[in-house]
Amino acid sequence: MIQLDHLSKQFGEVTAVDDICCEVADGELVVLLGESGCGKTTTLKMINRLIEPSGGAVRVDGSDTRGQDPVALRRRIGYVFQGIGLFPHMTVAGNVAVVPRLLGWPQGRIDERVAELLELVGLPRSAYGDRKPRELSGGQRQRVGLARALAGQPRILLMDEPLGALDPLTRDAMQDEIRRIHHELGLTTVMVTHDMTEALLMADRIAVMRGGRMIRVGTPHELLTEPGDEYVARLMETPKRQADRLEAMVAESGNP
Repeated sequence: MIQLDHLSKQFGEVTAVDDICCEVADGELVVLLGESGCGKTTTLKMINRLIEPSGGAVRVDGSDTRGQDPVALRRRIGYVFQGIGLFPHMTVAGNVAVVPRLLGWPQGRIDERVAELLELVGLPRSAYGDRKPRELSGGQRQRVGLARALAGQPRILLMDEPLGALDPLTRDAMQDEIRRIHHELGLTTVMVTHDMTEALLMADRIAVMRGGRMIRVGTPHELLTEPGDEYVARLMETPKRQADRLEAMVAESGNP
């Protein structure tokens, strides 16, 4: 479905992404994991040509994206922005309807799609459609952002730190929602995060990035049991250590 073939990006003297290769299979959820500045978001944006590569290629269904109109490409790839980025002057329904309107859908089809998606993300059109973003909680705005990204019926969904600003309970619930919607709609999803536990819980495979390079790609189980790299091993130690501490606390609280 998605192929990153020796993909690179330079900004002046700085190499942000350095010769990375990766494939995302149809229906797979792949997480790009790494610390701030490692090239995750730049890589994500090169998939739909929000940023143009300096070298290498991105292929979608075997077709090089450089030969496609970038606007048309973006309209068939859903994108959930960091910080959500809803239009504050538009209603919830208006935000979700943006891409279908740009695609020239008839109004009846747009209305049906908006109602369908708001129901899918747990915000029924009758209760939430006429509200403005400022009237919603952070979790509700994130759900609207997800619905907007899915409005044009994309097969590919890109997500840039979609849950970073949410409180722990809302974040946990949204992780489950994203996985459910990913499977229910048969999407191919690439998500950026720096949260190791989130990556382990959500991903089919994790691509660990450091200093612009992709240093390890594997399933959560593979990265936990065979990190294959000292940096990856240190990343995986954090959720392990947290789990061990929680287990010790539970055991201690159960003692008389």
